[in-house]
Amino acid sequence: MMSPTLHVPGQDQIRRAPKVLLHDHLDGGLRPGTIVDLALASGYDGLPETEPDKLGIWFREAADSGSLERYLETFAHTCAVMQTREALFRVAAECAEDLAADGVVYAEVRYAPEQHLEAGLTLEEVVEAVNEGFREGERRARRDGRRIRVGALLTAMRHAARSLEIAELANRYRDQGVFGFDIAGAEAGFPPTRHLDAFEYLKRENNHFTIHAGEAFGLPSIWQALQWCGADRLGHGVRIIDDIEVAEDGGVKLGRLASYVRDKRIPLELCPSSNLQTGAAASYAEHPIGLLRKLHFRVTVNTDNRLMSGTTMSHEFEKLTETFGYTLDDIQWFTVNAMKSAFIPFDERLAMINDVIKPGYAELKSEWLFEQTATTSVSSTSGD
Repeated sequence: MMSPTLHVPGQDQIRRAPKVLLHDHLDGGLRPGTIVDLALASGYDGLPETEPDKLGIWFREAADSGSLERYLETFAHTCAVMQTREALFRVAAECAEDLAADGVVYAEVRYAPEQHLEAGLTLEEVVEAVNEGFREGERRARRDGRRIRVGALLTAMRHAARSLEIAELANRYRDQGVFGFDIAGAEAGFPPTRHLDAFEYLKRENNHFTIHAGEAFGLPSIWQALQWCGADRLGHGVRIIDDIEVAEDGGVKLGRLASYVRDKRIPLELCPSSNLQTGAAASYAEHPIGLLRKLHFRVTVNTDNRLMSGTTMSHEFEKLTETFGYTLDDIQWFTVNAMKSAFIPFDERLAMINDVIKPGYAELKSEWLFEQTATTSVSSTSGD
């Protein structure tokens, strides 16, 4: 009989497995039908399609350009319909609801408050609307028999000049549903060191932050994010592979930066499907996640933008199991990595790991084991 630890899970088991999501953009995960509804309500007439299914296809195809800059252009449409309290509340509630339906038990969802001010909202009103939406989504999930905890990460746009203001906003709401800070946007020409005052402020306040780095620009971006800015996690960080040499005989040599990232257990917020779209990886088989997992980097699996990539956490793990033969043990390893790296207090992370994640995977493994035992018993009986 095959050991349960060698069992490659199917789609249903992956969907039911407890999952943890650290890198997901609120404005990159809207339901296409919601975009159509909100555009109609707000009078926004710039949508390329007004039929939800066709609109969803358009977003995926537009994001499949192989360019990060082109990929980012798709957000003009989602942000355009997220300018009122009602719209932000609805999008946040549906986000939590959708993630819970996919088996996500803990999520940190990021968004840039400065991109939702066109209809007159203040930064504070944006944050409060999103927080209230997440709480509503959690309530709906509980009503449907699911449990999820969702926190916000406030993002500053790296091409703008409001990062310190957004960092101060994140700090004011840190006990009201905001778990940390981030910077995002095109990397080339906008290094993280431009926002050093925001990061220095957050460190003085003992607050958490992650930085988009090492997706489109490479090792200098990662080095600055860590050694100049002091990031707790790397948003993507996939280009750390550029500092790893693989010899013809399979031997591996880590450069100074890669060694530092591994030794310090710095979490990598990898987003496989998104990385394929932006050209950071050519295929799932060639994605650095395979080698980084073998080398025991602190790897986590994430969705980035569920709408643009047409993805879910379950889909990401399905592709990885198909490509690398990952088992339930592997998926649990990725999930525990993510929970260890979350921006909530240590005791809360530990409780999630011991009371939610590990029991959930143990149940899935025992379920498979009993199914195999039953199959074996039937086969033995038939043989008699």
